[in-house]
Amino acid sequence: MTRPMTRAAIGEAFARWQAANPHPATELEYGSPFQLLVAVVLSAQATDRGVNLATRGLFAAAATPEAMATLGEAGIAAHIRTIGLYRNKARNVAQLSRQLLERHAGEVPRTREALEALPGVGRKTANVVLNTIWREAVMAVDTHIFRVANRMGLAPGKDVRAVEDALMRRVPAAFLVDAHHWLILHGRYVCTARAPRCGGCIVRTLCQYPDKTDLPLPGGHPHVQPQP
Repeated sequence: MTRPMTRAAIGEAFARWQAANPHPATELEYGSPFQLLVAVVLSAQATDRGVNLATRGLFAAAATPEAMATLGEAGIAAHIRTIGLYRNKARNVAQLSRQLLERHAGEVPRTREALEALPGVGRKTANVVLNTIWREAVMAVDTHIFRVANRMGLAPGKDVRAVEDALMRRVPAAFLVDAHHWLILHGRYVCTARAPRCGGCIVRTLCQYPDKTDLPLPGGHPHVQPQP
């Protein structure tokens, strides 16, 4: 079992991530809060790359809630067939577009409660939107962040909400707004599920994971830098 990291080690880990990537950002492509909301809804059980490939055509056809509602469920589905669960997601996107028009004057709401009332929007999706668009200090825990938090001893927890609450307590306030992005990129490209790339990890000396590997980082990705 991984031992919990000390608060000093956690602060140092985030300082290193910040130095390597001062302005982390989502890899989802979007041009408005509405488009980000749709992209995050579509990203459940799908890769950001796969979502981006689908939304380029979707957003070209329907960039606003009005256009998306007009496009309708069948039209949306035709653009996102390559994404898992596309029928359910098309239904949710069509319904949330109509609800934005009916209840929010076509604007994406700025509270978690209002966001979670939209079809297909859960706590994680709401947190992504709140953090990415309005820079709120919230933590959207996906599978990558859940794994990293437990594996490193950063914020151990038995379920997603427990990890979210632990991260909110343990991540220093100075890093909290960008913490979601650093952690998800670390999990996506370095601390991968089956074979973590510990050989070049910039926080290797702080991580409490007992079974570190010597695998190097994948080359050429702008979000990861090898340990000097």
